[in-house]
Amino acid sequence: MSGALTGRTAVITGASRGIGAAIARRFADAGATLALWGRDAHELAAVAADARTRGARVVTALADLTDPPALTAAVATTRAEVGPIDLLVNNAGIVLRKPTATITDGEWRQMMAINLDAPFQLIRAFADDLVTRRGRVINVASIAGRQGTALLAAYCTAKHGLVGLTRALAEEWRGQVPVNAICPGSVDTDMLRQGMPGAAPAMSPDDVATAALFLAADAPTAMTGACLDLFG
Repeated sequence: MSGALTGRTAVITGASRGIGAAIARRFADAGATLALWGRDAHELAAVAADARTRGARVVTALADLTDPPALTAAVATTRAEVGPIDLLVNNAGIVLRKPTATITDGEWRQMMAINLDAPFQLIRAFADDLVTRRGRVINVASIAGRQGTALLAAYCTAKHGLVGLTRALAEEWRGQVPVNAICPGSVDTDMLRQGMPGAAPAMSPDDVATAALFLAADAPTAMTGACLDLFG
């Protein structure tokens, strides 16, 4: 797969750990230029340093995706440093596990902001690049976007929305930009351990990264609106 993404520039959100860091490694090995977004400067720097050892050109942006001005600033920084992009990987996400009747308005809004609103806002921000350069969009959703799960109402709602956004945009951009989603089950990440203590991971972040690289490099352009189910 070496060189499969040479000449392509990818924005990866939630890149400082877990699935995002694994995707960064795979894309770096494939020759992509990387714009890595995250909230933890130390962890993001470590992922960037690792990608550089793999030969990738890397820039980073600290971005709180719940803050629209911060998101806009990160878009501007990325454009200034790497120019137009070819690949958008909406990976950043958070989970909330609690009874639905106890979810606060603030918690609900935060779940929507990171898991659904930010992907929409980034697609909108980079739309011209993606259409002009015949790029690709990869949304990291979840099995929770395909079915209901007790105590995960906010997360399920947001991820169902992300799957819906994927399918709608795939129709809108058919023949121009493939738009696909990955719907993994439980992945061995800090988010799983912190948000769902005791849950048994079915796969590693590298498993999801393998699917992301397939969608970025090998999947036919006619493949759009798909949701790759990775249930372990």
